[in-house]
Amino acid sequence: MQIRGRLCHGHDQQRGRHRSVRRAAVTALLACLLAPTNASAAPAPAPMGWASTTGGTTGGAGGTTWTVHDRAELKAALANSGQPTAPKVIRVVGAVDGFQGENGTHLGEQDFAPGYDLGRYMSCFGDDGTAWSDTRYDYCGEQRRLRQTGSNNEKAQIQLTVPSNTTLVGAGRSAALLGVYLTVNTGTNIIVRNLHLEAPVDYFTTWSPDDGSEGSWNARFDAMSVVTGKHLWVDHCTFTDGRHPDRAAPVGFHGEHVQRHDGLLDMEDGTDFVTVSDSVFSDHDKAIMIGSGDGHGDRDRGHLKVTFARNLFADIVQRGPRVRFGQVHVVDNVYRGQPDATLYALGVGVESAIFSEHNVFDYPGGTPDLAVAGYGGEHIRDTGSWFNGRPARLDAVAEGLGLTDDVGWDPADAYPYRQLTSRAAIESHVQHHSGAGRH
Repeated sequence: MQIRGRLCHGHDQQRGRHRSVRRAAVTALLACLLAPTNASAAPAPAPMGWASTTGGTTGGAGGTTWTVHDRAELKAALANSGQPTAPKVIRVVGAVDGFQGENGTHLGEQDFAPGYDLGRYMSCFGDDGTAWSDTRYDYCGEQRRLRQTGSNNEKAQIQLTVPSNTTLVGAGRSAALLGVYLTVNTGTNIIVRNLHLEAPVDYFTTWSPDDGSEGSWNARFDAMSVVTGKHLWVDHCTFTDGRHPDRAAPVGFHGEHVQRHDGLLDMEDGTDFVTVSDSVFSDHDKAIMIGSGDGHGDRDRGHLKVTFARNLFADIVQRGPRVRFGQVHVVDNVYRGQPDATLYALGVGVESAIFSEHNVFDYPGGTPDLAVAGYGGEHIRDTGSWFNGRPARLDAVAEGLGLTDDVGWDPADAYPYRQLTSRAAIESHVQHHSGAGRH
């Protein structure tokens, strides 16, 4: 008899023995069946960093286990038979398509807003994209309404919200959420592990003429968005634009491609006690934003405590992460990219306190100022990092930006942790262990 991988042999084959011998055999068999297996005896994975503090993060351990294969099953598992916040473990098998309709077909732009046309929408701004007019063409008012309706319909389709006390984990190497807008909204005690998360395409992205010097596209949906979440652990995940990079999107104003993705992982509105570990963020523009906005200190001040450990940021244009208000620990991460396609790695925003340790920045031909950018903040501290194989000396870079290293906190005072202290060890660990499907 094989129970949970444990092979137990009955002894009643010794027929003719005394009844007491058979009783002993039954007792031995029961003891074998009830004993913990190696898998159950092993300690459950636990985060390091901020997610380990103030009670820790255990997700749905001990709760109902669900196994899901598609969007409908995942949605039902998150609802957990009418008890969404009760502990639960949701195992994702294969790829879950966020755009999968009720009849199994893949939904697209015209399913959400029949008649919407990106070219017509852009034409209502004029050739230079500077000013919208409902009366520029007779279809402009309709296109404005279709864009708004389509955006709302798309959100209703692709958004799946993770409630408290949930472990969402991929089974095997191929588990993926494709085009799912995964959100946490006031949820607490959540683990997301071993998943490929392909950021959803926003078919109804908005052109904002006054955003920046020439205007900007502003997409609505992240791969994962956390609003007022507490105690979250994101581990061994891969975040990317996947099959739909913005470089393959239609060309918009000023000869630039339309941007149809927002962030890969954004955290705001007082989110707290988060660890992001052993994950990959790749091939994307605005990777990670921490903080709701410069004027939202009432929501974020004193919160946004986040640890990033042993992650790979590959071909990320910016926000690895960009931080407002938070106490953010960035340790043993690897950053790789091309200088001409990179704005910065660490963004120092308003009242942020970034503590950087032993990070590897590899931008061949680039200069260390690619590692840090100032966005209204005043402080960042770095120790032991490398840039293109040499000591990064990021404190000197920060000083040139008018920033100081007086961040006002030390991760060692908040939680115990061990770090890799050689460049080779960090690169080897990230190469072999970071991302979905690796351990």
